Amino acid sequence: MKVLQFPLARITFGFVLGIIAAFYLKPNPQTVFSLLAISFLALAITYFLSGKNLIRPLYFGFATGLLSFFIGITTQITHNDYYQKNNYIHYNSIFEKPHLLTITLREKLKSSNFNDRYIATVNRVDHSKSSGRVILNVHKDSLNHKFEIGTILQIRSTLQENNPPNNPNQFDYSKYLENKQIFAQLYADADEIRISTKMEKNIWYYTSKLRSKIIDNLEKSKFNKTELNVAIALILGQQQDISPEIIRDYQYAGAVHILSVSGLHIGFILLFVTFILKPLPNTKRGSFIKLLIILASLFIFGVIAGLAPSVVRSVTMFSFVAIGNHLRRGDNIYHTLLVSVLIILLFEPSFLFDVGFQLSYIALFFIIWLQPLLASLWLPKNKIAKYIWDILTVSFAAQIGTLPLSIYYFHQFPGLFFVTNLVIIPLLSIIMVLGVLVMVLAAFGYVPSFLAKPLEWSIYYLNKIINSIASLEQFIIHNISFNYSLLTSSYLFLIALIIWFKKPNFNKLTLVLITIIIMQISFLHTRYSVQNQQELVIFNLKRNTLITERNGNDVSLYANDSILKISRKNTILNSYLVGNFSKLKTKKRIQNIAFFNGRKILILDSLGMYPKNTKPDILLLTQSPKINLERLFQTVKPRIVLADASNYKTIQKLWKATCMKQKIPFHATGEKGFYKLD
Repeated sequence: MKVLQFPLARITFGFVLGIIAAFYLKPNPQTVFSLLAISFLALAITYFLSGKNLIRPLYFGFATGLLSFFIGITTQITHNDYYQKNNYIHYNSIFEKPHLLTITLREKLKSSNFNDRYIATVNRVDHSKSSGRVILNVHKDSLNHKFEIGTILQIRSTLQENNPPNNPNQFDYSKYLENKQIFAQLYADADEIRISTKMEKNIWYYTSKLRSKIIDNLEKSKFNKTELNVAIALILGQQQDISPEIIRDYQYAGAVHILSVSGLHIGFILLFVTFILKPLPNTKRGSFIKLLIILASLFIFGVIAGLAPSVVRSVTMFSFVAIGNHLRRGDNIYHTLLVSVLIILLFEPSFLFDVGFQLSYIALFFIIWLQPLLASLWLPKNKIAKYIWDILTVSFAAQIGTLPLSIYYFHQFPGLFFVTNLVIIPLLSIIMVLGVLVMVLAAFGYVPSFLAKPLEWSIYYLNKIINSIASLEQFIIHNISFNYSLLTSSYLFLIALIIWFKKPNFNKLTLVLITIIIMQISFLHTRYSVQNQQELVIFNLKRNTLITERNGNDVSLYANDSILKISRKNTILNSYLVGNFSKLKTKKRIQNIAFFNGRKILILDSLGMYPKNTKPDILLLTQSPKINLERLFQTVKPRIVLADASNYKTIQKLWKATCMKQKIPFHATGEKGFYKLD
C-alpha cells in the first residue's frame, strides 16, 4: 500500500498508537513528559547527524515515529479530565455524601421513562471551584419542568459513580461515558433544584436557541410530528424524539447511520454547495472565494446541527477535502484524510474510541481505496446504469470496509443494505437539500409550504421504504458472535485480499494465504478457549430469577416458566450467548438444590421450604422468602449468601446486616451485579 510510504502516515500511526497506549496503560504524567523531552532531543540530534550524512536517514525516521508516539501519549493525558486536579472526582467524599453542586447545562439527551436527562459541566463543589462533566437526571413530574441549555443550577445531592454492567456481555455504558469524560451521574427532583437568574451564554447556548427556534417554527407550520422528528435527526442531529419503532426499522434496514449527522450528510452539503458555485470562474481568486464559501457553509451547518462530536469531526474531515481540492491535491486524498485525522485527534483524542469516528473513517478509506477497483469491474455506457453502478460500488466498498467492525459492535448484519442504499441515497440527497433550505429559512421565521411539504412527503416515503425493507427480517442475520482476535484477523485478510486484487502476484497471494491461516488460528483459539470453560452465572433480572450453567458452548437455562417461555426474546440471555459463542441447549425449572463443580447450592424461593439436613456451600435467596436468616444459619452454614433482584430491597438490607453479624459474605445482584462461579 502506497499510503504507508507517506511520512505523514507513519507520523499519524505513531500518534494514534500513543493515544491508545495512554488510554489503556494510564502512565505517570511526569514520566511521560520526561520521555517526550528525550524523544524531542533525539529527533534534533538525528536530524543534525543525518543532514551531515553521519548516520542513515532510517534513524531520523525512527526518532520521528518515537516523538509522534509520545506526543500522542501526552495529548491523551492533557485532554483527559482524570488528570485535571480540580476535577470533581478528586474531591473528598464526592461519591459518599451530599455536596452543593453548581452546574451548567450543556446538552439535552434523550429522556428515559422516569427522567429528563442532560449533560452538564460542574462549576463548583460546595465553595471550591471545580470542573468536569456529569449527566443530570431530573425526575419527571406533573409540571413537566424543562431547562434551557446554558441554565446554571444548584443542587445538593450525592454524585453516583458510573457502575459497570449488571450482567455479563452487556453494553458497558460506564465505559462509554468514561470515553466521553463523564465519570458520574446526578439525580434530583425538580423542586430540589435552585435555578440561577444568570445564563451562561456560550456557543452551546446559542446553538440550542437556534435549534429551538427552528423546531418551533416548523411545528407552527403544521409539519407532521413523525416526519418532523426524523427531519430534526437528519438535519439537526437530534434523535431524542424519534420513536423506538422507527429507530429499529432503520437498524434492520442497515440505514441507522443516516439518523445521526455524519460524513454522509456533510458530503451531500459539500457536493450541493460545490454544484451551486460552478458558475464562478476557476481562477486563483475565484477558486479561493469558492473555498471560503464552502468552508463557511460547512461551519454554519455544523452550528445548526449543534456541534455534536459526529458533526464536528465530519465538518473537519470534509473541510480538509475542500482545502485539498482547492490546492489541486484531490488526487492524493490519502494525505487529506490523514491530516484531518491528525488535527481532530490533536484537539479531541477521545474521538478515537468513538464507534462513529471509527466507522466514518474506515468507510471513507475503503470508498477511496476499494471503490475504483469495484467500479472497474463493469463500465456501463448508459448514464442511468452508470449512476446506479456508482451508488452500488460506493455502498459495497463502505460496507465491506466496515463489516468486521459493525459485527464486532452490533452483532448483526442487514443483508439488504445494498437495496437500502440504492433507494435511499437519491431520496436522501433531495431531503438534505430541501431540509437545509427549510431549516435555514425557519431560523429567520419563514417556512414556505412549497418547500416544507415536499420535505415532509419525502421523509414520509423514506420511512415507508425503510419499514418495508426492515419487515423482511429473514434477510437480517442476528446474534453473530465476534471477538477482538477475529476482528483483527478479518481486517488483515481483507487488506491483503484487496492488495492482491489490485496487482496480483505470487508474493501478494502468499500474504493472502498467511492471513487466512491467521484467521483460522484465531477461530480455533476462540473455539478451544470456549470449549474449556465452565461457569454458572446468577443474573441480575428485576423481579425474576435467571441462572445459566455453561459447559463449553452448551448453555443450560434455569428459570421460572414465565422466563422459559420467552427465553429466545430475552436480551440479557441473548447477549450472554453471543458474547460466549454459545447456544441454548436445555431449559429447566429451578429446583431447590443445584450442584456445580462439587459445590452444593441451596435455592430458597417465596415458599421458604428446603430439604432438611442439607449443608450447602452457597445459599441463594429468591422471590423474597419469609425466613428468619439467623435461625436458618443455626442449621445451614453456607460459605456465601446470594440474593438476586427478585427480592424486595428492604428485606435484602436485613439479610445483609445479618450476614455481616455472622461474618458471612453477602452478594446482592441488585447492588453488585451478576455473580459468577467458575
